[in-house]
Amino acid sequence: MSKQQPRVAIDNSGVDPQTNFSLNPSFAAIVDSRMARRRFLKGSVGAAVAAFIGTNLAGCSSSDDNNADTQVPPVAGPALLGFTAVAAARPDGIIVPEGYTAKAFLPWGTPLTGSYPAFLADASNSGSDQEQQVGMHHDGMHFFPIDQRSGATDSSEGLLVFNHEYIDNNLIHPNGIDTLPRIADQVRKEIAAHGVTVAHIQRQANGDWHLVSNSPFNRRITGATPMELAGPVRGSSKVITKYSQDGSRTRGTLNNCGNGFTPWGTYLTCEENWAGYFVNTDAEQPREHSRYGVSDDNGRYYWETATPMADAYQRFNASTTGASAEEDYRNEPNTFGWIVEIDPFNPDSVPQKRTALGRFGHEGVIFGKLEEGQPVVVYSGDDATFEYIYKFVSSAPYYQNTAGGHLLNDGTLYVARFNADGSGDWLPLDINNTDFMAKAAAAGVSFTDQADVLINTRLAADVAGATKMDRPEWGAVHPETGEVYFTLTNNSRRTEADVDAANPRAENRTGHIIRWHERENQAATAFDWDIFLLAGDVGTATPGTELVLDADNHLASPDGLWFDANGLLWIQTDMSGSQQGEGPFGNNQMLVADPQTRQLKRFLVGPTDCEVTGITATPDMKTLFVNIQHPGDRSTPDNFTSHWPDGGSSRPRSATVIITKDDGGVIGS
Repeated sequence: MSKQQPRVAIDNSGVDPQTNFSLNPSFAAIVDSRMARRRFLKGSVGAAVAAFIGTNLAGCSSSDDNNADTQVPPVAGPALLGFTAVAAARPDGIIVPEGYTAKAFLPWGTPLTGSYPAFLADASNSGSDQEQQVGMHHDGMHFFPIDQRSGATDSSEGLLVFNHEYIDNNLIHPNGIDTLPRIADQVRKEIAAHGVTVAHIQRQANGDWHLVSNSPFNRRITGATPMELAGPVRGSSKVITKYSQDGSRTRGTLNNCGNGFTPWGTYLTCEENWAGYFVNTDAEQPREHSRYGVSDDNGRYYWETATPMADAYQRFNASTTGASAEEDYRNEPNTFGWIVEIDPFNPDSVPQKRTALGRFGHEGVIFGKLEEGQPVVVYSGDDATFEYIYKFVSSAPYYQNTAGGHLLNDGTLYVARFNADGSGDWLPLDINNTDFMAKAAAAGVSFTDQADVLINTRLAADVAGATKMDRPEWGAVHPETGEVYFTLTNNSRRTEADVDAANPRAENRTGHIIRWHERENQAATAFDWDIFLLAGDVGTATPGTELVLDADNHLASPDGLWFDANGLLWIQTDMSGSQQGEGPFGNNQMLVADPQTRQLKRFLVGPTDCEVTGITATPDMKTLFVNIQHPGDRSTPDNFTSHWPDGGSSRPRSATVIITKDDGGVIGS
């Protein structure tokens, strides 16, 4: 019998603890120097940036007036940003502009596969039920047209693939989590609520979208799904476990936050704050645990305590308990922290963890602009305080007719250094690079092989001299120009020492967006950068630009980021705590910017306590899919702070929102 305990303390913050205490210069210090040099360049991005961009993309405003110094003609097609901005607010619902309609779709618990078990209002579904239902806490997402591999033009049918980041312990069970050791079936349910959903959807004659029942494409990938390790880490001694004694396999994917998709039509899911799921009580943790924040006390949800005991749950105890790695799970955390490739069109395919892309808290993953015969370029951010931005360049060139996941198994991983003069360098994390190995030796750090470098990506970036950032989150690449944009959501640990006249914010609680352009091509090792937007309250100005935020576009904690086919940049926010509940910004929101005309408008406001995250669209841009995560995340088992999307007194559930224009037009027009 489970011993009754006081209610278990669960950390639902979703943020890994700071583990980077290196002496690398902070991005804030570099921005100070950079902005001081630029502050007199009114309306300009600065000479170092304007020369290569060929247009002024530095700022946006809510004004509908064109700016005289815009050098690039407007995007051809419908008039964009023609909607009226919605006001900041705190509804327990969805607000979109007049002329648009938003409908909830595929909430947590929707029957998806197998026996299609119905969602029970009191959340008493079993672990087996959850394995056949849509998971919890929707996040990154992509729509694959049903003709993805023969044209990708179908806007009426396709596969909607989306992540499930974590679980809310107060909502997933009727009475929350209040027993230790944990009950095995509850743990099974929680593991099943993580991962990815593949949903075959179709638009009906009346315009509504429906799940295609009994479709062979409908699929759940969970925290227990068998997976392959691919790339340099496969077979390493540091990923050998009791489950995979040759280091080739693992089970499950966890804390799936941002996402990406490949040019060959597969889905990429990112493992973000995975370290907290494990515990290692050894007297001294290995660096591949300690540098990532593996707990020395207990896992986030105490899965390692599940009873009756089973191997599926014991693996979350990464302590040394056996005579060798083949007899325990001391290396299990090393099989997480990767980008996972999933083929949504092959339900029998085994997901592949692409280890060449590095191991850290992946927030998202985006491809650089493709060019036939040139390498594939992939960007990803490490969403933790003072962590880094990375870039992978494939060894083999991209050819559309032969492209596949093999391109992500061999190449060079780089980390970004942002220089004070507006230039930047990609620093290789490569055991065969003499300069990198010299830096490692000077720091007293050794690596045995490239697998060791990749398993310890954060440490490798430390010794390379990368720039410490303010929680790098999602990225987006402009579909025409190839400029790369990244959100830096916030960093309250920035101190007074970082402040000067050009960057007068002692604690970066509201975040900003950075952008850069590669010098010669996407695979270049040098780039030029600038600040695109400083987030904040009404009146916040972005130095060196004419952007001053107003009531139509003030925002905090930019997170999700996505360019649509028309070159509009969609920005989603992830405020938490008092910033959302009491501050001037209302609930979390989604804005849209046109870098060419400098317009920025608020398009959506989400329900109480939610995060607005995950975005994709049909090829015709007439249906927009947006995810609403953790509405009511301050709820207790007997007091719900939100009742979205079902209303009344119902339990809050994460869900996708389908947005259409009432006149059938293009979204954003």
